[in-house]
Parts: sequence; C-alpha cells; structure tokens
Amino acid sequence: MEHPILFLDLIFEHFKLHIPPHVSYAWLIMLLLLGLGLLAGRKISLVPAGAQNVFELVVNGLEEFMVDITGEEGRAFFPYIATVFLFIMFCNLVGLLPGFFSPTANINTTLSLALCTFVYTHYLGLKYHGAKYVKHFLGPIPALAPLFFPIEVIGHFARVLSLTLRLFGNIMGEDLVLTILLFLAGMFLAPLPMMFLAVFTSVVQAFVFTLLSMMYFAGSMEHAH
Repeated sequence: MEHPILFLDLIFEHFKLHIPPHVSYAWLIMLLLLGLGLLAGRKISLVPAGAQNVFELVVNGLEEFMVDITGEEGRAFFPYIATVFLFIMFCNLVGLLPGFFSPTANINTTLSLALCTFVYTHYLGLKYHGAKYVKHFLGPIPALAPLFFPIEVIGHFARVLSLTLRLFGNIMGEDLVLTILLFLAGMFLAPLPMMFLAVFTSVVQAFVFTLLSMMYFAGSMEHAH
C-alpha cells in the first residue's frame, strides 16, 4: 500500500536524490532476499530445525509442483522460478507495512517480470529445439501456417500483457481498498480483515505468476505436433 510518507523517500530527500518508489523498494527487496540467502546458507545443517524447516518446505513443495508440470527437465530452470516467486511475494507483502510501497503495484515492475518470462520462454524453446522451434507457431497443417503464424505471435505477446496486468491490477486494487479503509474507518480495527485477505492474495498472486511461467516454459520445451 502506498502511504503519504515513504520511508526510503525520506532518506533519499536527505541526500537530494529522487528515485521512483517502485525502483527503490524493488532494490530493497533484492537486498533483503540476498541477505536472507547468505544468512540461510551459513546456517544450513543436515538436521533441519526452525526456519530451515519452513524454508525447505516452501522450496521443496514449489520444486515438486513444478516437476509435476514440466517434468524432470524443469529442474534446470527452478532457480528462476523460485527467485521470481520469492521476489514477487515479498514485493506484494512489503506494501502492507506503513511507510513502504509494493513495487508490483507499479506496472513497470510487473512488465519487467513478464518480459523476463517471455524472453526465457523462447530461450528454452530455441535451446531444446533449435530452428525447429518455429514449428510451434505454424499450426498442425502446413497449408494453414500463414494463418496460424500471426495468430500464434499475437498470442505469445498477449501473454506479456496478461502477466503484467493481472499482477499489477490485483496488487494495485488491494492497496487502494486498504487505503480507503484506513481513511474511512481508522487505523487499527477496520482494516484488519482486509489485511489478512491481502496477505493471502499477495501469496496467491506470486504463485499464479510463477504457475503461468511454468506452463509457458513447459509448452516451449515440448515437441510441436
């Protein structure tokens, strides 16, 4: 949720800097995840306990779910899927804190993430099929290739629009509802039910984005028929 006073903006104003909130808070999330990764790497033990149990549960659950969709070959791009999931989830959740901003409530952030998935999808297609990857765009019958090709190209670019607007619209709408509740009903009790719902939807939207990415990756790796 975007608040009237943002924590990082106050710091940057002191140094006469102007950095858009979606950029500064995206970098904050990246630094946070990097720090958590380094900290977790130092404290890994053969007998997991505490936070390691939770972390392994999330990572293993996400990996097994991805393998069910993409097959064993999908393990090769699991680092990308896990990184995107954690980044989007933290970006969604950070805006619920006073003085912070959700980078995913800005369309530039969601568009950047969608473009990463778009580029990686076709990279995998070319990696697994080479020049034959073009068959994915030509349809089942050679005679219909001139018709199918532009339709498939438009459909693939529409994926970028779909990923961008779905994530942006849900997080922006969620933040707007919370802002309205805060102004109308006060600071504490009234927004609480919506806050719990916002936490749930923040995780769900991160999962939906990564699920669609998995499906696009799986589609690019399979053989065209």
